[in-house]
Amino acid sequence: MSTGNFENWAGEISEIGAIYPFVGAEWLFAIAGVVFWIWWHFKQTKIENQQFNDDVEKYGNKETLSKIVSKEDPENP
Repeated sequence: MSTGNFENWAGEISEIGAIYPFVGAEWLFAIAGVVFWIWWHFKQTKIENQQFNDDVEKYGNKETLSKIVSKEDPENP
């Protein structure tokens, strides 16, 4: 298996060059990672908003919950 166009590892590292696959594709992978990251944030926000709306529908809104909590609070008659 060859990782480059050289026969001997001895020598200057600058002469050997890159020894990993897909040399030059770093920008492509970085852009793909950023696009995925932004997409994930939008998708996660949409999911969390839907779950919040479901909870509001099930349990009531902020005012309703505040009234219930204040009625159950023994220190607040």
